[in-house]
Amino acid sequence: MPIHKEQLTQQELYAILTGIATSTLIISNILAFKTFTFFDIILPCAVIVFPIIYIVNDILAEIYGFRKARRVIFLGFIMNLLAVILYAIAIALPAPVFFEGSEAFRLVLSNSPRVLLASFTAYLFGSILNAYVMTYLKDKAEKYLFIRCIASTICGEGLDAILFITIAFYNTMPITALIIMIISQAAFKTVYEIITYPVTKSVINYIKRLPTN
Repeated sequence: MPIHKEQLTQQELYAILTGIATSTLIISNILAFKTFTFFDIILPCAVIVFPIIYIVNDILAEIYGFRKARRVIFLGFIMNLLAVILYAIAIALPAPVFFEGSEAFRLVLSNSPRVLLASFTAYLFGSILNAYVMTYLKDKAEKYLFIRCIASTICGEGLDAILFITIAFYNTMPITALIIMIISQAAFKTVYEIITYPVTKSVINYIKRLPTN
């Protein structure tokens, strides 16, 4: 008997993309603890994974519209908040005397209230702006997917960088250093999206060919 491959539907892909978006958000907040040097510019390691959230955001907005993309953004926000609360509970629980990793565990998984506020605010407003611009431009320039993806990323990542860097580091460094960090982080993430655009386009085209139900 011939074997028929079971084809995914657009709704099933929506669930998968939701899982990718929420998990990469939580991963990025852990990676943000460490920084690295890129051509004498200091960046958080989260930049290597956080742009994936915006790429998935573009795909969700393009295929499913602003409302469904916004639902995923809110879900990611809630799950990230839950993760932070559970980290705090785990840190507060007394460890057995033989466990020697308590301080390292606390150091990696705890953040100052200021950094948490910066992270949550930047993600929420940056992601929503990204999805809004993506869907708004679809009515104006539907044929120009590349322009819409990059324009939405510049807006979303730009606002994200401004909010995060400003809230997290204002008054802790010179204004010029603050501005350099904002520009370099937004630029790095935008270039990241440009490089990975062929993947974004391929995924969008693939999902469009799938049955809706």
